[in-house]
Amino acid sequence: MTEAQEDNLLHELGSAARRVTKSERRIVDVILDDPRSATRLSIAALAEQAEVSEPTVNRFCRKFEPRGYPEFKLRLAQSLVLGLPYVSSSIAPDDEAGTYTAKILDSAVMSFRALGEQLPPKLVESVVDRLLDAHHIFFFGLGISSAVAQDAEHHFFRFSLPVTAHADVLMQRMHAAAARDDDVFFIISHTGRTRDLVDIANLATARGATVVALTAAASPLAKASSLAIELEVSEDTDAYMPMTSRLAHLVVLDVLAAGVSLRRGEALQPHLRAIKESLRATRFAPQPGGKHRS
Repeated sequence: MTEAQEDNLLHELGSAARRVTKSERRIVDVILDDPRSATRLSIAALAEQAEVSEPTVNRFCRKFEPRGYPEFKLRLAQSLVLGLPYVSSSIAPDDEAGTYTAKILDSAVMSFRALGEQLPPKLVESVVDRLLDAHHIFFFGLGISSAVAQDAEHHFFRFSLPVTAHADVLMQRMHAAAARDDDVFFIISHTGRTRDLVDIANLATARGATVVALTAAASPLAKASSLAIELEVSEDTDAYMPMTSRLAHLVVLDVLAAGVSLRRGEALQPHLRAIKESLRATRFAPQPGGKHRS
């Protein structure tokens, strides 16, 4: 058996069919009957088709090492891409442009599909509430996550909110130490294991501020936060540059930005128009027949 076969979830499912319970065998049958369609099923839909309970599906998924159903679906999707499990680890030195492009795009698409099950509407509403009520919003991140934090600043200042982003640990620490109880510290970290960020979360919490984390489930940062948006994105950032996780974080921020914008309603429109109008003079006029967006 090759290394790819050993890591391929479809191959594992085929082998497991002979040693699982009757209930679990029905789950295997549904998945193997149409693996591509299975990647689009919610846990409730899979349970219904297999005629089992949702907890049974969850227990079954954990037998294959994922921490939950979203990660199981992501691994299943990656098994359909040239028979390999994870996009980062499956990119080979001899991959041609078409091959590694397809791997990365498939990984991103499946991560976004799984993301929908990891964003409870009540949690989204709670975070939006905190952002709207904040005296000041601080977006913090390090490394690749600092670029995500900067993007968040670009989004949220348009909503007439007091917001800044910082990528320097010393500035982050000083702001946390001087926090007010109506400030919000939004800390972004894929792993949630960076000591500096956890320390900063604890500093801000000690001052009574709200700490919102966008991070890995059950991570030290998630545990140190007031509210945690916990994502399961299968990506080995210890060995590879963050790709899918960065995209997932940007999408979450888009969701929160939409929530803030909708809550602000029509009152926000004059402010947005003023910002857009201020940029008009910086652009060339659209050319006849061309497709330009203001």
